[in-house]
Order: sequence, then C-alpha cells, then structure tokens
Amino acid sequence: MTDIRLPSLGGIEAAAKEIAPHMAPTPLIRSEILSRIFKAEIWLKNETVTPIASFKLRGALASLIRARAGDGIAGAVTSSTGNHGQGVAYAGRLLGIPADIFLPTDANPVKAAMIAAFGGTLHKIGADLDLAKDAAKAHAVSTGGFFVDDGDDPDLMEGAGTCGLEIARALPDIDAIYVPLGGSNFVSGLGIAVKTIQPDAKVIAVQAKGAPAMVESFLAKRPVERACDTIADGLVTRIPPGLAFRYMVEVVDDAMLVGDEALLAGMHALMESAHVLVEPAGAAALAGAWERQADIAGKRVVLVLSGANATTDLIRRALAIPPLFALADAAV
Repeated sequence: MTDIRLPSLGGIEAAAKEIAPHMAPTPLIRSEILSRIFKAEIWLKNETVTPIASFKLRGALASLIRARAGDGIAGAVTSSTGNHGQGVAYAGRLLGIPADIFLPTDANPVKAAMIAAFGGTLHKIGADLDLAKDAAKAHAVSTGGFFVDDGDDPDLMEGAGTCGLEIARALPDIDAIYVPLGGSNFVSGLGIAVKTIQPDAKVIAVQAKGAPAMVESFLAKRPVERACDTIADGLVTRIPPGLAFRYMVEVVDDAMLVGDEALLAGMHALMESAHVLVEPAGAAALAGAWERQADIAGKRVVLVLSGANATTDLIRRALAIPPLFALADAAV
C-alpha cells in the first residue's frame, strides 16, 4: 500500500475542477415534507440527475482523465454491478477511450442496457461482483487495458469525494450525512471531504442486511467476507476492498444495515414525498435515517440519493408496499 498515492482534500478539489467540464454539481435541496416528518432539517443530495443517473460518473471521470493525462491509455476495463460500469462507459465515450465492462451474469438489465448504449462492451461473467472483477483484471492484463478499480484507486475515490465537497461547501453546520454503502469508495471519498471541511459532521454509512460485509468489517475494524443476497445491487460487496475500506474506518462515524423491505418502502416514500425516483440502493440513506429518527430530531441532516437505475419490476414492488411514512404525518 505504500506505493499508492493516498487521497486527500487537495486531490478532491483538483478532481472537482477536472470533471467540471463534463458534469455540473448535483442539487442539494431542503425537503419541507421530510423535515416535518423527521422533526429535523432534512436536505437531499440528488445524485440521480447525472448523465448516468448515479454518482458513479464522478469517480470514473476523475480516474480516466488522470490516466489519459499520464502515460495515456488505449482502453479502459472495469467490473461493476452496473452503475460504475455506466460511469466508465460514459466517461470513456466522452474522452475517446473504448471500455470493456465486466458484470455478474445476473446484472440489472437496465444498467446493462445503458452501458451498451454508452458504447461499452459488455462481458457477463461470474456469480457476483468479485468474480467479475477477477475476470476484468485478467482481461486488462492480457490486453494492456487500464483497469478502473472501484475500491483501490485514489483518483476514483477523489472523484467520488467531489460529492462530499459540494455538500460541505454549500451547507454549513451539518450534523449528520447518511450515505449508501457498497464497496465504501463513495462514503470514504465523501467522508474525507466532509470531515476535513466540517469535522463535527457525522458520516453514517447504510448497507443492505443481505450484503453486510462492509458494515461487519467496519465494526470489527478488519475485512470480513460475507455472501450477498439483496435486491439492492448497488450495495453489494462480498470482499472489502483495501484502500477504500482503510479510509472508511478513518472517516466514517457509524455504519448500519437496513432490510430490503425498508429499501422498497424508502423508494415509495421518496417518489411520494420528494418526487424523486431512486433504485433500492438510492433509498438506503432515507431508510437508515428513518431507523435513527430519535438521533436526528432537531438536527441538520443530509440524505444522499445515490442512483436511480431501477427496473420496472422493482418500481412496481416498491409501490405495492406502504411507504416508510404517510404524507399526512407531515401535517402533524
């Protein structure tokens, strides 16, 4: 690990300038209804409005821009459950770099279709993300492609951290930020920016109960491997990544698990109360905050809505169950 440049606020600030020509800052909006329901000041950081409907474009752009500016690259290779793959494919198209994207065999069809639409070459292989990652790394070695590592790439982490930079600079005196947790690259990069600018702000990571590896690793302060079985493909990690997990332990204050039903109910609630469509992973911050209502009452809280690439089946399932709360609760 000593030969890897470590991410920093300065690197995140540089990444913000590098990606600015390709994507605008995403909205940070106070929700009146959610603020009334939570009896707190609730702000939504809406990452669903990027060109790929996910925060993942931030890190992919930063990584590929810097790789191209260095020795130059003939092609990009990565593994993904979908959103990161979209980011690499889209960034590659912008920068004129062909991209090979390795997905698990049961990947979200919406995300796979978007990767192809952005010009990425799809490879479906392996039962989970870690097996797809092994295949992607082997392909990068055999072809000389640049592997965009969503877990051990400081450039990608700094790109992801630009979300935290935007939040911390736009909104003072934040008490807590709830962030969806997959492989920890996002929450770690975000946490570096937030904690450097607003040290008192608490960063809480939220993962699915059916994919608890990162939360259990965080609590144990060592990597723990766990199987994955959840509808939230954006929250799955079987084996914790090295660099991202190292920083998660340093900059995250707490980590928690929420069930799939809570994620679906959160999707329903956000559609109804905030008029925002999210995928299950994108509802994790709201579901986590809902379980911690007593902790956040009277405080200024940011919920990060990480992505919106939901299948129609998941949208129907979300609308078929009651939302986390009733709109009538806002009038109380």
